[in-house]
Amino acid sequence: MAKEKLALISLGCAKNLVNSEQMLCLLDDAGYPLVSDPNQADGVIINTCGFIDDAKSEAIDTILEMARLREAGTLRKIIVTGCLPQRYRDEIKAELPEVDAMVGVGSFADIVSVVEETFSQGASARFGDKNAPVDEVGRYLTTGPGWAYLKIAEGCSNCCSFCAIPAIRGRYRSRPMENILAEARALAEAGVKELLVIAQDITRYGTDLYGAPKLAELCRRLSEIQGVRWLRLHYLYPDAFTEELIDEIAGNEKIVKYLDIPIQHIDDTILQAMNRRGTGAEIRALLQTLRARIPGLVLRTSLITGFPGETEAQFEALCDFLREARIERVGVFPYSPEEGTLAERLPDRVDEEVARRRAELVMELQERIMEDYSGAQIGKRLTVLCTGTEGGYRTGRSYADSPDVDGTVYFEGDCTPGEFCTVQITGLMDGELLGEEVEA
Repeated sequence: MAKEKLALISLGCAKNLVNSEQMLCLLDDAGYPLVSDPNQADGVIINTCGFIDDAKSEAIDTILEMARLREAGTLRKIIVTGCLPQRYRDEIKAELPEVDAMVGVGSFADIVSVVEETFSQGASARFGDKNAPVDEVGRYLTTGPGWAYLKIAEGCSNCCSFCAIPAIRGRYRSRPMENILAEARALAEAGVKELLVIAQDITRYGTDLYGAPKLAELCRRLSEIQGVRWLRLHYLYPDAFTEELIDEIAGNEKIVKYLDIPIQHIDDTILQAMNRRGTGAEIRALLQTLRARIPGLVLRTSLITGFPGETEAQFEALCDFLREARIERVGVFPYSPEEGTLAERLPDRVDEEVARRRAELVMELQERIMEDYSGAQIGKRLTVLCTGTEGGYRTGRSYADSPDVDGTVYFEGDCTPGEFCTVQITGLMDGELLGEEVEA
């Protein structure tokens, strides 16, 4: 008897995408036909984010969109997985009857039995222990060509006052190093040349399993894998850098000199209210050290404007810091109160419109910094990972560009997607780098 055709919609972050790829692999191994278009599917799995309001709205809108497809007779079942049902199980059950089954973050590995139950019995639910060791299952790659995410830990124990991730995803759990290396070798054998090492906090990798941070050792061993050319690191918390790690980043040629270090703010009072470790002076000192010891370093960070209690003076101090530090890549978010977090109960709430305007001002400032950085690349030769074609150009990423969050290099040439080439940067096109492929 033929099994039902399934489509999967993955929402949210790269870490969530890895869970989506794991579910796809399990379903494929179980013999379920996988389709990319929900219009052609008997059932759809929506792997959701439930972290901030925009993500929750996107997830709910997607559920309702799939419900309309079912009303048209196309779909039979809707299965919702991930952070949204983990956080809002009872609300979904009460307010979204369109959902046939729910799977929490501790039960991604149960997706096959959930699908079977949903189609045979009409409903299903799995909510395993969100603090259990990370499930070790295969992947069905949806990224690339030539690159993939490598998740080295799950959950978070930092407990920033604005963040619901520890409550949703559980405490920090590192994967055993040998399991990570085995997965990396398999990815390299499949043609992956760039590994994006990800977790909510990779700097603390190994502290729970081995009693000490092991990211530097992990990077050394990953760099020994034949076929791996680039290692890209997301996210490194500023308070957890060690001398060993800085030395490894500086000296390991395979670690791209691009570091994603979320700092959130620079004012000491705001950092303390955020329950962030360290001070603004320590952040400044770290960035200066990294710049001095890692030539050509490109930094990315994330910031929050309008956090409760943030004054105009504190916001101006943040802007002054950005002018001083000239961080090349910045993402900024107006503060959004999250249910159940400590920050939700803080006094002196900043007006939402003020928080949004401050975020806009930061991006206006940052755009000028990014334009200066991009302009300085004209005339340089950059190593580029070719990712595809668009509008008559090859597209790719330099070491300074992480997928989905940074820029694209457009160039003339015949480089094969998934391969590296050398590109001479000749100009800018709508703010993106433009160039031509040349001999290395």
